Amino acid sequence: MLTRYVFLFVVSLFIGCSSNKKEKAYESENITANSNGLHGYIGYSSLKRPEGFGAGIGFYTAVWPLVEQPLAGFQIGLPGNWITPDNPDNKDIPCCPEGTIARTWEPRGPTWASVFQTQEGGLGYWRGNRYHYGSPKFSMNGVPDCYNSEIASPGWPFFYRAEALPDDQLGIAQLSNRILIPPDGITFEGDLEGRFLGYTHMALPLTDAKPGPPPTGNQSWTLFLNSENFKGPVAFYIPEMWSRLSNEYKAIEGMGLDVRPGTMGGGGAMEINTVPSFEMRDNKGDLYIKIPQLQFPLNEHGQSVLVQDVTYYSKAALFDYLLEWKKDGKVYLGKFDEGHNWKPELNPRDISLDQGASLNNGGNKITGLEEILQTTITDSNAFGLHWKENPISKPGLFPQYFKQVGDQRVAVSHEEVPEELKKMEFPKAESESKYVNWRNGNEIVEGNFIIDKSLPYTSPDKGAWTNPGPVSQAYKAKLKDGSTVTYKWYRFIDQPSFQQFGWSEEEKDRLQKFVEQIHMHWTIEQEYMAPPSTGKLVTIDPELIVSPPVGKEAGYVPIVIRQEKVLNSPK
Repeated sequence: MLTRYVFLFVVSLFIGCSSNKKEKAYESENITANSNGLHGYIGYSSLKRPEGFGAGIGFYTAVWPLVEQPLAGFQIGLPGNWITPDNPDNKDIPCCPEGTIARTWEPRGPTWASVFQTQEGGLGYWRGNRYHYGSPKFSMNGVPDCYNSEIASPGWPFFYRAEALPDDQLGIAQLSNRILIPPDGITFEGDLEGRFLGYTHMALPLTDAKPGPPPTGNQSWTLFLNSENFKGPVAFYIPEMWSRLSNEYKAIEGMGLDVRPGTMGGGGAMEINTVPSFEMRDNKGDLYIKIPQLQFPLNEHGQSVLVQDVTYYSKAALFDYLLEWKKDGKVYLGKFDEGHNWKPELNPRDISLDQGASLNNGGNKITGLEEILQTTITDSNAFGLHWKENPISKPGLFPQYFKQVGDQRVAVSHEEVPEELKKMEFPKAESESKYVNWRNGNEIVEGNFIIDKSLPYTSPDKGAWTNPGPVSQAYKAKLKDGSTVTYKWYRFIDQPSFQQFGWSEEEKDRLQKFVEQIHMHWTIEQEYMAPPSTGKLVTIDPELIVSPPVGKEAGYVPIVIRQEKVLNSPK
């Protein structure tokens, strides 16, 4: 997911990868199945943001079914971007201490700034998803400690384990009292073709700066969503999540996202990570490749509009209003002040894709795609794809068949491909019950394991989850992906993520009362982000939209405690 191509190239060596290229023979000894059918980026660039506009970034991204049905061994992120802390004066201090995963990535030295702390996530298809329904899902993801951990919800990491994170690794706080955050990602319903989801990460002063140890700033980076049936803040990264790495590594005090403005890269992209393929040599020795059919939405102009309304914000857009609210009690309804933003001019990047790479290194470059599709920027400054008339694929359909020509791959029409290869079908997502976690093989990290996708997401019955604990019975919701989430209501400040910090009762009471005010004045129908300049909004799965129990309308939040596939009982 997605802004710096060099950074993503390094990270993609690890995220969601299983074995390099193996591969099992099929009905013909000439056909092999591979896990590296497509890799690379489809994206755009922009100028570096001006000084002072590092307090937030938002945009609208298309939500569409990239594949007709869920597939095993498939991971592609839809267009998004990254946020990392901006420390421009640091030229030589390693942000990642010895013993962290990213510190082993020598090309990131001498500062390791691009893999120090990140806000990632977005829309996509991830191998770690346990429940599939064809459409993409949305997930947060924060990396606070050089990839030693990834935090994607108020309880769980980014798909690579079913058990909730240890109490001292939690870091996302549920803010909304109207939406559930499933560990397997937010689902959608209805017609997705050409519809958009707006999301913004905005720094807010929800908590106060603390002298420490460790010193901690007052920036609570908060996710806002804009959809047809939900608008507003969802959850935030607790500032201590960013500062706790400095507790043992003093050199980075004051360098984390709790204090520093964000760098938002120089654009955004789709990250095409893990795509299955079939390869076959014909009787002439020519190599042909088949990948899943990738499909893109088309508008009336024959374009695929993927990202629009990219906007950067200064603290004057919302942060300062909340400071005034906390100080003087002057309620602010949460609308981003559009007088304090910067909208960059977007520029298309050349499509950069390859096939057959071993751990995404040394693949065969795909050439000639410019005769089929190319990245484009529309008259309204939106990023997308322009499709050309060609004999290989129809508009909106990415080429499915390729041929090895020298050391490169070129797209070919299905008429040129051996019939036996065309008949091959890719395994469905449900067939992938286990795969190797990307941390396997990194000896620095304890607890390397193989992901068992049959396991439900579970939370412990002790520790931060039960002390102080919930204030309600368990409720259930059946989602569009066929899973069932179980959730309970917690007093906001009593949710599990806060119990590790040892805050004073005064500090907890102050935040609790402010969140109660937010719940009373910020509704899910009002406007926060400006509406999209074109197109319609997507609808979030209605089962995820909830209402507080009677008497708990303000100051209480729903916390998911389990997600599972519940089989129907026999009659």
